[in-house]
Amino acid sequence: MSLGVGGFRFLCLFVLLCISFFIRTSSEGSVEKEKTIALIKPDGVSGNYTDGIKRVILESGFSILRETIVQLDEDKAANFYAEHSSRTFFSSLIKYMTSGPVLVMVLEKENAIADWRGLIGPTDARKAKITHPHSVRAMCGLDSEKNCVHGSDSALSAQREMSFFFKGMSSGGGFDKDAGTHTQDNTSENKSICSSQLNVVFNVSSMIVSL
Repeated sequence: MSLGVGGFRFLCLFVLLCISFFIRTSSEGSVEKEKTIALIKPDGVSGNYTDGIKRVILESGFSILRETIVQLDEDKAANFYAEHSSRTFFSSLIKYMTSGPVLVMVLEKENAIADWRGLIGPTDARKAKITHPHSVRAMCGLDSEKNCVHGSDSALSAQREMSFFFKGMSSGGGFDKDAGTHTQDNTSENKSICSSQLNVVFNVSSMIVSL
């Protein structure tokens, strides 16, 4: 059966529109992943909560990109918590954070910073046990100081904290000198490619219509 010129033109336009829709959907569906720091504090490590916390992390859709066990000294702990240096609990916090090793992890997923903060629950573990009984701090924390875990509270904090423990790492794309791996933000490049592909589709469509 012959389609004729009109039928052939319609078929070509239909195929091109389908390709255009697929390209546009693929472009919009690509969401940049985010990195954040997760610390399991001395009470979490000594209390054998590490495996349970890591299981919760993975089950919640995070990838663990890097991890290391660190024994903080007073200078390093004071540097990490410098923003709290004027608070009355600062000396107690430093004593607590140097009381044993901590496990440091770099987590990655879409919206990683906010999602990890939501997963660990309120700062005061006593409150977490009531208001967020399924949170990490409800599982292993004791109070507002011995609250088992830490999470970056912003992209700026995540950047600083990752660089603090893993030199050269960034919360977006970047070069990790320790790992020797390159993580690049391809969002702009992908958008440019998709835009070029769409232009080709529309140009071909115009040629068909003019037949």
